[in-house]
Amino acid sequence: MSRTYDVQWAEVAVADLEELVDFIEREQPGAAAPVIDRLEAAAQRLETLPLRGRVVPELARFNIRLYRELIVRPWRILYRVGNGRVLVVAVLDGRRDLESLLLSRLLRKE
Repeated sequence: MSRTYDVQWAEVAVADLEELVDFIEREQPGAAAPVIDRLEAAAQRLETLPLRGRVVPELARFNIRLYRELIVRPWRILYRVGNGRVLVVAVLDGRRDLESLLLSRLLRKE
């Protein structure tokens, strides 16, 4: 029997989903639900194979290998694995520059 991990969502990742819903609904009313369903289903599959995602390449360049990602085009689900759980930390638009997104997120906190 394989080990099962508890998949949890950080508050900031939940906020990412809410922003995503707002954006999609403005552009194409009624289209957000299938996108959110795909993202949540992909994250939930991490409960059995949490290392299936790749190490985030932009972070690996700085020798940060704690974070992994799943690609659900065009979105990127960033997460980390530890202590029997998977913590989803962000859902980002893969068409945007990750370094700029993370920097603006860090600056927004201050």
